[in-house]
Amino acid sequence: MTPAVAITGLGFVGAPGCGPDAAARALARGEPVLHAIDDAAGYLAPGAPRAAALVNGENLSAYLAPGQARRMSPPARYAVAAARMALAQAGLGNVEEGGGPAAVVLATVFGPASYTERLCRQIFLEGPEAASPAVFTECVASAAASQVAIACGAHGVNLTVVQREAGPVAAVLRAADEVASGRARRALAGSVDEMTPLLHAALAQMRALGEPCRPFDRARTGTLPGEGAAVLLLEREDEARARGARVLATVEAGVRAFDPTAGRAGWGRGGAALADRLRARVEPDGVDVVVSGASGARGGDALEARVLHAWHPALPPVLVPKAVLGEYGGSLLAGALLAAEGRPFGPTPHFREPDEGGVIPHDGRALPPPGRVLVTALAAGGAAAWMVLGAGRT
Repeated sequence: MTPAVAITGLGFVGAPGCGPDAAARALARGEPVLHAIDDAAGYLAPGAPRAAALVNGENLSAYLAPGQARRMSPPARYAVAAARMALAQAGLGNVEEGGGPAAVVLATVFGPASYTERLCRQIFLEGPEAASPAVFTECVASAAASQVAIACGAHGVNLTVVQREAGPVAAVLRAADEVASGRARRALAGSVDEMTPLLHAALAQMRALGEPCRPFDRARTGTLPGEGAAVLLLEREDEARARGARVLATVEAGVRAFDPTAGRAGWGRGGAALADRLRARVEPDGVDVVVSGASGARGGDALEARVLHAWHPALPPVLVPKAVLGEYGGSLLAGALLAAEGRPFGPTPHFREPDEGGVIPHDGRALPPPGRVLVTALAAGGAAAWMVLGAGRT
């Protein structure tokens, strides 16, 4: 029998601040923390959305020494700080405390965008010889996972998942596989991204951004871009309880799929096939809450609605953390774990009228603590992942 995998720690860095409580307060209010993207370089077209859920001057010194921070890209800093928060909540100083290899699996969509921009400027403006080796090693997508392993003492498998919006859930499922199989005693799994002015302008040019963000609403026009990190600590449930750790949630099931109707950068139309795949592994009647990866994307929310209604016409409450915490970064995983803990969620901001998909997101009313939570993650390009979290029952 496969051993149960528990989540015993959550670290979060995002627009509301540092720590899971900062995310929980924002979700309970149902109000995003917004900042205007810096347009000093003039990247944004006139009238383009400027709002973003940015990590704004957060002090990470409690988790990261200034000398360490100077050698890291912003995503690496966010990920290391979140990983150390997760370890602290789990009562561990080192992820391999007590012996056994530990895995690190992080998802990212854009990687260290600011360092990539810096390296490109060095090469194109000053010549290849001007490229800084220190900048180069930090501009690869896997840099954040590597820095987490170094900072937290993880010597097991180290992976970076790049599956766009499906990446956060796919990363946790891969980490859970490592722990359940015995290849790793523990694992740090999560998601990290940063938002730069140039990246924000590119998303605006592609008409991917909405101001305001309205998930599942008929008038939605796009996402609220965000940044930050969420990192979970995973370990075997029996070992966690034996050492007296608080079990925040358990990973009960995972499903991965691919929608071949999607183009490289577009949303697919294969809602029925995705729902069949989900239904084969997850019975709808046992799910108390859905934490949706919907973000206000026109095609993405439409696909999400088709999948959810084909999976179960009478949906349980649908929570949409990206409406508050932003798309990218740690929003989905932080929201998922907080929902599994029974933390309150306020009303979904800016929702007024459902579209033809008919999904009505949470209106802010108090919900009983859930027993099982379905977390959904559909991606442009066709990737899809779902997981079921069980209540910690500590």
